[in-house]
Amino acid sequence: MQKYHFIAIGGAVMHNLALALVRKGDQVTGSDDEIYEPSRTRLEAAGILPAAYGWFPEKITADLDGIILGMHARIDNPELIRAQELGIPVYSFPEFIYNQSQNKKRVVIAGSHGKTSITSMILHVLQDQKVDFDYLVGAQIEGFDLMVKLSDAPVIVIEGDEYLTSPIDRTPKFFHYKHDIALVSGIAWDHFNVFPDFEVYKEQFLKLMELTPKSGELIYCEVDPLVKECAEKAHTLGKKQPYQAHPAEIKEGKTFLQTDLGLLEIGIFGDHNLQNLQGAMEICRALGISTSAFYRSIPTFKGAAKRQEVLASGPSSILFRDFAHAPSKLKATVNAVKNQYPERKLISVQELHTYSSLNKDFLPNYAHSMEETDVAIIYLNPHAVALKKLELMDEATLREGFKRPDLMLFTESQVLKDYLLGLNYSNTNLLLMSSGNYDNLDLEPLKAKFN
Repeated sequence: MQKYHFIAIGGAVMHNLALALVRKGDQVTGSDDEIYEPSRTRLEAAGILPAAYGWFPEKITADLDGIILGMHARIDNPELIRAQELGIPVYSFPEFIYNQSQNKKRVVIAGSHGKTSITSMILHVLQDQKVDFDYLVGAQIEGFDLMVKLSDAPVIVIEGDEYLTSPIDRTPKFFHYKHDIALVSGIAWDHFNVFPDFEVYKEQFLKLMELTPKSGELIYCEVDPLVKECAEKAHTLGKKQPYQAHPAEIKEGKTFLQTDLGLLEIGIFGDHNLQNLQGAMEICRALGISTSAFYRSIPTFKGAAKRQEVLASGPSSILFRDFAHAPSKLKATVNAVKNQYPERKLISVQELHTYSSLNKDFLPNYAHSMEETDVAIIYLNPHAVALKKLELMDEATLREGFKRPDLMLFTESQVLKDYLLGLNYSNTNLLLMSSGNYDNLDLEPLKAKFN
């Protein structure tokens, strides 16, 4: 049994890692200055919810085997300073995952978009095929109660994020996993707050590709011109394997894969998801899963939480929720829903919630991203803008940035809710997109409109 202390235990991945270590039999403590649901309830059930919010240097004792430092903590965190004084090993969660998986085959799924969906598909197929594996994924997936698993399995599948590692390590997380197999799904400018130069942002993916060992494999989406450019430029002796969208067709609102065995109905849709599916299949192949086995398992995949998630549906209407926030994700999701149901009206609501999306200088990247929707709505909270010390954009600015002269802006959650509840959803789909929650918008009355 090892003893670990988490600084900023309340984060999505951080609390899942803490729970995974408890399940593994390790002793875990933690601290944070704020913990929201569902982290709070899950930590409490496991008996590791901090007794009080805040930072307590007295929790840091010499008998700890390691500190796991979350990105939410600051560089002057008193618990971190105490750990450094005592010489206790301090790990970011990517460093810790690598530390726990050095004897495993490490598969890293990276990209500005699609990585959660691809990782989720791989996990679903491996579990269905009864393969023993560990994992780290950035969303809740049906059939998995935790987002992290650590055991003595010979393989680990990791969703690799390009965001910064920790307050004391300003490099991308995905460098630390030291992959055997890497997949890169797409490159589109994101994390404007830490990568204000797009060339520097792209360079991170090239560096990742060049970390592929001679015995390893780089799998990449050649449909994305930036990914293709980086992959062809990358100096690696490992195998390079390009992929495109899996051939498919749409019939009466359902998507069918075109296979050697005939048409195969699946539960996901959109060109981006067909690319994701093909990427997942390439990873499974590299892990020894046959194409026929993949086809047997993938039809029961229902998607990850908040990825084209169906919240409610009626005879001629569906309420979707999606994590889309970056321009490429937004455009792919809007286009996918419209192409899947071309005869239905589409109302799309995008919450600008991240630093990049709320930044006026980044706004031109959203041009034409909502072009395929019939009604385009933006929601932003002036308080969230003020907290990020940014300028509040008005409707005219957003209309010009999105290139939608009819775009509507809402800045109060209740006003948006009243507007949406007042609409008729006959032969209409509603798509809610955000990495936030529209300031705790109660979706239950809205769901009832679709039943």
